[in-house]
Amino acid sequence: MSTLATTVDGLKLPNPFVIGSGPPGTNLNVISKAFKEGWGAVIAKTVSLDASKVVNVTPRYGKLHSGDGKEVIGWENIELISDRPFKLWEEEFKKCKDMHPHGVLIASIMEEYRKDAWIEIVERCQACGVDAFELNFSCPHGLPERKMGAAMGENPDILKEVVTWVMSAAKKPVWAKMTPNVTHIEDPSRAALKAGATGISAINTIRCVMGVNLDTLRPEPNVEGYTTPGGYSCRAVKPIALRMVMECAQLIRKEFPGRSLSAIGGVETGNDAAEFILLGGDTVQVCTGVMKFGYEHIKPMCEQLLAFMGKHKFATIADFKGKSLDYFTTHADLVKRQTDRKAAQKAATESKMVKSDAEWSGSDFVKQSNELAR
Repeated sequence: MSTLATTVDGLKLPNPFVIGSGPPGTNLNVISKAFKEGWGAVIAKTVSLDASKVVNVTPRYGKLHSGDGKEVIGWENIELISDRPFKLWEEEFKKCKDMHPHGVLIASIMEEYRKDAWIEIVERCQACGVDAFELNFSCPHGLPERKMGAAMGENPDILKEVVTWVMSAAKKPVWAKMTPNVTHIEDPSRAALKAGATGISAINTIRCVMGVNLDTLRPEPNVEGYTTPGGYSCRAVKPIALRMVMECAQLIRKEFPGRSLSAIGGVETGNDAAEFILLGGDTVQVCTGVMKFGYEHIKPMCEQLLAFMGKHKFATIADFKGKSLDYFTTHADLVKRQTDRKAAQKAATESKMVKSDAEWSGSDFVKQSNELAR
């Protein structure tokens, strides 16, 4: 019988589905809801030591609908990290672990380019009992003036230095969350892993502009008539996320065997999750999907993933993790493979043709005649 239970970096999860950092993990109430519904782990909304500079606006979401208007396929947000005081988060982290001692609680942290700040936030979160860390090097729009988020994650040298600081203090697994807003995601991923990160999370949202209102001529989402580029998520980003997860997985397989990969990007079904695991994901994060379907959506996703595993007789997640990576190659190799296949087919056809009068057969006479005609 198939099981979704898995162990990643020593963390025992009932299933590979993880609440991604964002609104679905914004306080103790919603985190508790996620654990009660059966999510494998929860990554809380990103916290920092000083939340006083974090001021969210409304509206802060923009949606892209399908042609018939019945489905949301793209989602933009200009939401910042948590605006709640860090002391309050410390209290809630402790309460959460008391209420859900077996629930895997992961703290998403973001700080400025200061060693003392990163070490302090790590040590204080650890004291609250969190099970792991995710380093937010990837928020595409929030607080770049403080060199936070993607402003840090786009620079492999700075990223490597910060991960080194974190690893000097961390006693729990550390995942570095990668920004997709780079040319080669392998570069920052390699920097984080070289610095000792336990694993990689990929991808965060893609920097975007959702659209322009053709009546008002104002871009969306409209805040007092203005906007700012935000982060793009939901189903529409899945193909891009699959490609980048594949690239991270190939890097890990080649240079950092044993490190983990948490896959993110447009996951809404168990089959979506299966694709990301086939491309190397140990876990699969869901954030926008929770905002669309609710916390209870974990149940049909688990059922569908189990059905996929049963169909292929996979007993565990490990049985099919990365199984599709071997089928990626270069375009030049694709050309060679197709040329070789056509040549082999031609040779096989020609080998069946009558080459001398002695080879004619009365029972296959018409077929042999047709072979020669071709």
